[in-house]
Amino acid sequence: MSNHRPQPAKVVPLLQPGSFVRIDNQPCDLPPFQVLHCRGGRCWVRQQSWGSHVQWEVEHERLNVA
Repeated sequence: MSNHRPQPAKVVPLLQPGSFVRIDNQPCDLPPFQVLHCRGGRCWVRQQSWGSHVQWEVEHERLNVA
């Protein structure tokens, strides 16, 4: 019998497309990012001022609801 206790699963919030998030260590003068979509533990986000074809892929666990 093992003495190891199971680690609780990390629960991440559901990030809907169109919602706004902040990235860990994001400067406070930078506005929140808009979520385009999430898949496989990664999310594609953008700044509204970047235009529709510029996106950034970020690990889901680095994002917090704005």
